Amino acid sequence: MTEPFGPPFRADHVGSLLRPERLKRARDEFLGAQTVDDNLGPHNNDDLCTVEDSCVHEVIELQRRAGLRSATDGEFRRRSWWLELIMGWDGVSATREGAKSPFSWRNEAGEQQKFSSLTLEGPIRWQPSSIVRAFAFLAANVGDGVVPKVTIPAPQVVHCMVGGDQAVRDGPYDDVNAFWEDVVSAYCQELAALTNAGARYIQFDDTTIAFLCDPALRNVVRGWGKTPDDQLAEYARNMNRVIEALPDGVTTTLHQCRGNREGMWAAEGGYEFVAEVMFNDIDVDGYFLEYDNERAGTFEPLRFVPKGKVVALGLVSSKSPVLETVDMLKRRIEEASRFVTIERLSLAPQCGFASSIGGNPLSEDEEVAKLSRIVEVAREVWCDA
Repeated sequence: MTEPFGPPFRADHVGSLLRPERLKRARDEFLGAQTVDDNLGPHNNDDLCTVEDSCVHEVIELQRRAGLRSATDGEFRRRSWWLELIMGWDGVSATREGAKSPFSWRNEAGEQQKFSSLTLEGPIRWQPSSIVRAFAFLAANVGDGVVPKVTIPAPQVVHCMVGGDQAVRDGPYDDVNAFWEDVVSAYCQELAALTNAGARYIQFDDTTIAFLCDPALRNVVRGWGKTPDDQLAEYARNMNRVIEALPDGVTTTLHQCRGNREGMWAAEGGYEFVAEVMFNDIDVDGYFLEYDNERAGTFEPLRFVPKGKVVALGLVSSKSPVLETVDMLKRRIEEASRFVTIERLSLAPQCGFASSIGGNPLSEDEEVAKLSRIVEVAREVWCDA
């Protein structure tokens, strides 16, 4: 197992990284206080862009020093992992203050916070994206030997965060199929712009399929008027329509986690409910899967992974400052290899380190130690990172 591998690489990461304090201060200075409902989407502030450019240069170097073969821009130009793309379109608004979302963030103390939710103000129409501009800067600055990676929310995130079929029909769409036509069209335009800018490693970030692992949230979907299995099948079909539009030579991955915001989560339950469809009916090349705690269940659902697809095991927690040991990670990889061959496995964190601007409760040094540990273990297990 010494031939170069990936993407996904033997040592990889999901995408977002801790924002430097000077970047957070700059957002407050140039955009104003980051309230729950202000500055949720993309911005066009030149002064803030200058600070972002500098910070992105630094985070590219951070990833290179850790030994990673791919690099993101840390999602440094985003307030959150998903809103910057969707809020750039016509027809969509978002709120968290008083949001009626059925989903809540939870922490170990039992405290809860409401999710942001989307409202359809009119038909969805794609507009040129801040994500494309950010990727173009990344691609121009990663340097030789590093693959630039871009992350975007999966298409089903739009449907889920709006509130399902009933919420779609309560808005500007009489027909849910018309809604999906517009979502797929917007995504195809976004991906065309990204690939024209040189993107060849594209990750779809998603919580919705992982939410279907949670019995309580499966009941939420039933309340939308569909069985969870029918909803999953619809998500798979529409993801594939988006992926089919990509040119040859583009690697796609699907990232699944149960929510990740400042150390909190939103769902729990193993992949058994969704595994067969997720692994076999969605036409991505690989998966980044949350596996850093008992909420993600066992490795047994990996038995459905078909030949030719890769799974990046999210065994390293971005939610905790505690550094995973080499022995523990190697043991867990061995356990997973009982269900999918080790040649089709790699190692990653379970999610990003800062899915929202606040970031998870650890330091940059602790973040770097975790990324470096992933590279260290990958070299020991596969003789390759």
